[in-house]
Amino acid sequence: MAEKEKIINIAVIAHVDAGKSTLVDAFLNQSGVFRANEEIVDCVMDSDDIERERGITIYSKNCSVMHGDVKINIVDTPGHADFSSEVERIMKTVDTVILLVDSSEGPMPQTRFVLKKSLEQGLNPILLINKIDKKDARIDEVVDEVYELFMDLDANDKQLDFPILYGIARQGIVVYDPKDAEGLTVGEGDSKIKKSASGHSGLNINPLFETIIKHCETYPDRDDEPLQFQVSTLGYDDYIGRLGIGRITRGRVHEGQTVSVCKADGSVVQRKINQVFVYRGLKRMAVLEAGSGDIVVVSGISDISIGETICDEKVPEAMEMIHIEEPTLSMNFMVNKSPFAGNSGKFVTSRHIRERLEKELEVNVGLIVEETNSTDSFKVSGRGELHLSILIENMRREGYELAVSKPEVIMRRGEMGETLEPIEEVVINVPDEYSGTVIGKLNIRKGLMQQMSSENGYSKLEYLVPTRGLLGYRSEFINDTRGEGTMVRHFHSFDTYKGDIPQRTNGVAIAQEEGVCTGYALFNIQERVQMFVEPGVKVYEGMIVGMNSRGDDMVVNPCKAKKVTNMRAAGSDEAIKLSPARTFTLEEALEFINDDELVEVTPDDIRLRKKLLHELDRRRSGRVYE
Repeated sequence: MAEKEKIINIAVIAHVDAGKSTLVDAFLNQSGVFRANEEIVDCVMDSDDIERERGITIYSKNCSVMHGDVKINIVDTPGHADFSSEVERIMKTVDTVILLVDSSEGPMPQTRFVLKKSLEQGLNPILLINKIDKKDARIDEVVDEVYELFMDLDANDKQLDFPILYGIARQGIVVYDPKDAEGLTVGEGDSKIKKSASGHSGLNINPLFETIIKHCETYPDRDDEPLQFQVSTLGYDDYIGRLGIGRITRGRVHEGQTVSVCKADGSVVQRKINQVFVYRGLKRMAVLEAGSGDIVVVSGISDISIGETICDEKVPEAMEMIHIEEPTLSMNFMVNKSPFAGNSGKFVTSRHIRERLEKELEVNVGLIVEETNSTDSFKVSGRGELHLSILIENMRREGYELAVSKPEVIMRRGEMGETLEPIEEVVINVPDEYSGTVIGKLNIRKGLMQQMSSENGYSKLEYLVPTRGLLGYRSEFINDTRGEGTMVRHFHSFDTYKGDIPQRTNGVAIAQEEGVCTGYALFNIQERVQMFVEPGVKVYEGMIVGMNSRGDDMVVNPCKAKKVTNMRAAGSDEAIKLSPARTFTLEEALEFINDDELVEVTPDDIRLRKKLLHELDRRRSGRVYE
């Protein structure tokens, strides 16, 4: 019988943009996964288009590398708190985690979140201080901050005795002592060092490989025990259907095997596994069977769900279900009923939207979809604005048209019947001259300052703010800080309702009729309105074309053309100069709208509109509410 393969499963965890995907690139480059002539892209694990555009990891993904005779399965996890449901499940499948911390920023709110999840699972992390070539690196202070974070999270003695490594992931370098890389510590913009994850000047990531093998024991041989395998992630393949992904705790699984599935409701059902896959490098390879400790993918069980346990047919023994944190935001997804509906989208009916949301539920367990009183509308709840906007962005790229309402915070009831709302921890870095403005705005939004410090002309503010208060604030923050401030937010807890919070104070300019915008009309409107449209753009009645300088809504006619005469007025017929129109990303549009407004999302355009398109209908509804 062949010797049992040595397996170690690791996850790379960190705050957004600390270098997780870049470190995984170095793992793959330096373990011979790629052919010598193979073209290699940066952040190869960020395979989704939106992940590449935004530079963030959204979906956790697996790969494996060989170091000597040890197979190391690597999981690249999301750093953003909106995708926390991905992180929570992954921790159950790994033996240790590499905690990546930026040498300048130090631990951030998401660092705290992902580390907390790993410590709760009893994992013993390895600390890697990344980007030590930064000019503003403060390595020793950051290590001290990480120690404080571990103690805040009640780490045990073994967890506190973590190994510390230092690295430049984009160069594929990890060292035991920062002095070993001193010759390369020349700043991020230096052209002498070519960006390459394959190592530099004789340095590579071998110290990290060695630390992993020394720090973490290979998975014990439990192949002879009855099968037990908990599904931690779901996948979907158009050809073979739903896929269950997870680590085999004990036993062996082989294709064609009949198994017992312990369901979430406590029942046990018999199912048959079709195919078994394992990871070899970046590829998913079919195998006849796989043993304990390995991360595998199985097909054939169409009703498998997160947290359910696949067991030996005769020994059904369920593992503890995986707890997924509840959603904090919801919005309504509706059929697009604007006058331009169906002009650019392929999927426009409620049946199409329903099927797409049901398909999303196959793999996105942090999402909840509920029916509403209307057959054309669905209530979709998620972990945050980014979580929901990524779904909407994917749908529009796939050819869907829909209208979405303003995000609403999901309230809870406390033990005494009191109303609780989600509170977020916010960390802001802003130039000193803008800090007063930011503090004033956050105080109005019921924020509570936790800490404030100033260094090198920048103020660092730590706040606890209700999620309601942060809706619509990001674009305001960018304007207030002239684009120089950074804001990181993370769900903190549910707390008592904080009272009314003022929302957008400006009214909007609403198109009076359907037509094409003219420069002449926009020139006359722009004196008191910040325009969202340009000449030549088609608009319809009820569409929002700009933001009023005052608090009330205003109906305008952006399609009005200049009367044609045979008289020339001196000076007035010269070229019209228009201010640049403000364009919205999807997130900015969702932040901007009020309760009586919608965002119309199509493959080609993102438009803002009133729920009631006709002016008379809006006036009637206003009288009813008064």
